[in-house]
Amino acid sequence: MPQLRPRLRPWSASGLTLLLLLFPGLALAASVFYAPPQPEDDAPGFSGEAELGYTHLAGNTDSQTLIGKSRLTWLTGRLSHTLRGEVRNVTRDGTTSAEQYLLSLRERYDFNGPHYLFGFGRWERDRFSGYEHQLTAIGGYGRDVIDTQRHRLSLEAGPGYRFDQIKDEENDNLGLLYTALDYMWTLSPHSYVRQEMSVEAANENTTSRSVSALTARLNSRLSLRLSHEVRHNSSPPETADANTDHTTSVTLLYTW
Repeated sequence: MPQLRPRLRPWSASGLTLLLLLFPGLALAASVFYAPPQPEDDAPGFSGEAELGYTHLAGNTDSQTLIGKSRLTWLTGRLSHTLRGEVRNVTRDGTTSAEQYLLSLRERYDFNGPHYLFGFGRWERDRFSGYEHQLTAIGGYGRDVIDTQRHRLSLEAGPGYRFDQIKDEENDNLGLLYTALDYMWTLSPHSYVRQEMSVEAANENTTSRSVSALTARLNSRLSLRLSHEVRHNSSPPETADANTDHTTSVTLLYTW
């Protein structure tokens, strides 16, 4: 089993180079569930994955779309450390229509059995969300409810804190209640379906995320992924373009 755990400004060469240096393979949107599964006894001490989708249309329509993700995981005893980076960029006829960035560091401590503790910090910037950026810290308890050869289901919950820097408004400091689930159905040795969902509820608004993905392995390192992601903010800033973002993508996934 593999370890599983739109509007923008044109890219500058220097900015893309910096991201590639920080995250190998990040010419790399997003997993919303932040806990990788508990590693097997013979799992490597260091592993990673890089996901890339890119399209360029020229002629009657001039548009470019870049979607990328990178995830690095390393083990220290019962602790699993996960570093993620994500980027999305869409331009049409020279005008940016999507621009999103995300960095996250995740810690997971496994007890004997299906229980674990987790904590993560996340930085996000979405140019058209109404926020300059958001900083989030969450910790809590998780449990692997189902863990069989074909099905795996994990649930987790906990309290958190978020700092919102809002365009042309006062900043917000918010307490959060967080819940999430991660379900994976292994269809065959070479393919699986994954559904991830999370909810972060605060007094000001509730942010919910969902990612549905079908992944088919092409060889020992390379896979093809079809995914649909939904992100909904119940009450975004007035300058936001919409409450809900949808992203459907076909990407190549490289694991090591």
